[in-house]
Amino acid sequence: MKTIAQNLKTIQNSLPKQQDIKIVVVTKTRTPKQIEEAIAAGACCIGENRVQEAEKKFSQISNIQRVEKRLIGRLQTNKINKAIRLFDVIDSVDSQRLAKKISEAAQRQNIKQRVLFQINSSGETTKAGFGLKDKETIVECINSEGLLVEGLMTMGPNTRQPAKIEQAFENTKNLFDDINKDLEKKMTTLSMGMSGDFKIATKNGSTAIRVGTAIFGPRV
Repeated sequence: MKTIAQNLKTIQNSLPKQQDIKIVVVTKTRTPKQIEEAIAAGACCIGENRVQEAEKKFSQISNIQRVEKRLIGRLQTNKINKAIRLFDVIDSVDSQRLAKKISEAAQRQNIKQRVLFQINSSGETTKAGFGLKDKETIVECINSEGLLVEGLMTMGPNTRQPAKIEQAFENTKNLFDDINKDLEKKMTTLSMGMSGDFKIATKNGSTAIRVGTAIFGPRV
């Protein structure tokens, strides 16, 4: 059985050398000890799904200051202030309403909160996010005071058909490029791809992948 360090190295070695791709190590449900091991092995960025779970764990991780902390799960509006305090980046801003609430909270704290806007690239009703045709709304949100919008995030469709996954990623990349054409300060992050589909994502322009199972193994 491979170690966390070996698995992380395998992922790193499988990424295209000519692209600068960030690995967000997905640490939801993982123990503080496992997370410490991943950080010691060179993880530079971790992603948690729930604010409350992260709050409990972060204080128990001795080397937590060495990594960027990202919220990758759905954010409830009543946990915005806590999320801003705990996380460097909120990757899951999935609506104009949530963008507005985070913007207001950040302005009250006199900061600019780093965020990604979540895109529902598959159109699945089980997924949240801005639609592929919501460019005008997204641009409006990008111009919000209190937000520093670094890019877009999407999840591939729930299918084993590579063509459908590729289409979702390609559509998100096209939206990313289309929005960037109108921006003076360009977005730089396109977060696409997880343990099962990150190779398809990197082929279609992803600059960040979110990997948990392939590093830690199946959840117990």
